[in-house]
Amino acid sequence: MRQGAIPSTGTVINVPVTGGPEALVLKQLPVPVPGHGEVLIEVHAAGVNRADCKQRAGDYPMPPNAPAVPGLEVSGVVAGIGAGASDWKIGDRVCALVLGGGYAEYCIAPGVQCLPVPAGVELVDAAALPEALFTVWTALFEHALLRPGDIALIHGGASGIGTMAIQLATALGSRAIATAGSAERCTLCTTLGAELAINYHDQDFVAEVLRHTGARGVDVVLDMVGGPYAARNLRAMAPFGRLCYIAGDAGAEATFTIRELMMKRIVVTGTTLRHRSVEDKGRIAALLKRIVWPLLESRRVRPVVDRIVPLAEAAEAHRLMEAGQVAGKLLLRVR
Repeated sequence: MRQGAIPSTGTVINVPVTGGPEALVLKQLPVPVPGHGEVLIEVHAAGVNRADCKQRAGDYPMPPNAPAVPGLEVSGVVAGIGAGASDWKIGDRVCALVLGGGYAEYCIAPGVQCLPVPAGVELVDAAALPEALFTVWTALFEHALLRPGDIALIHGGASGIGTMAIQLATALGSRAIATAGSAERCTLCTTLGAELAINYHDQDFVAEVLRHTGARGVDVVLDMVGGPYAARNLRAMAPFGRLCYIAGDAGAEATFTIRELMMKRIVVTGTTLRHRSVEDKGRIAALLKRIVWPLLESRRVRPVVDRIVPLAEAAEAHRLMEAGQVAGKLLLRVR
């Protein structure tokens, strides 16, 4: 293993006992050592995701080998290199998708899950990229088979996933419609490329979608809401549409009218990211570097960062996330 000068211990956010945001506590732990194919990242920022909040609350199906320290994405500088991680060198600026452990001064990442910080993107802001991009790529393009010219309905359009989904869909030749929970959030969605943004508090998204599309409906729905939207999604979809679930935050059980599924020939699918193998995540990273990184470097796609809070204020970050007060991504600054 090769590494620069690093301390023996580092600050992390730990969860000794699951519970509310107050369960997140600062702690000193030994700096991890990268194994075969891994790198050690000196973390500058970590993304905050809903999965982190669920992990903290004890309501997340954790992979058996996941670190107890939360955090699924980081940006920083390579500080150590394990055998077999020859694509990287000490000092490289990277962002990475990780299995956990991101809320820390130092974090281990498989080398194949690291990507160079795109030219023109600040190192801290790059922590907003991995989880959203890996998720959007697999959900929209691999499972829902979004194609140029298709129309995608993106629920939660002002979320971290939603803001990236709108940008990536439109940059690659599709059309986007989004739902969001306020006029300000709808404006954010249209600024990012959505041709229609629907305030779900005072508008019926089914009626608005059908009006906007001349009663045709959308080709793809990206849904993180879950059960309450199930039947309504079908009504808003065109024949041969694809409905992809990435979460069920408002209800884990869905009820469909089977006849409508049959008559419209709709495909219902879903995907997760954290439980995929390192090899599969490496495959996705290579696709993102080839297809999406040029879009980031040309500023056709950009990270949307709502706010950045210090690592020590992780509990407040979780309160903001769970209160729905974040548009785009929320980051923890470590350095």
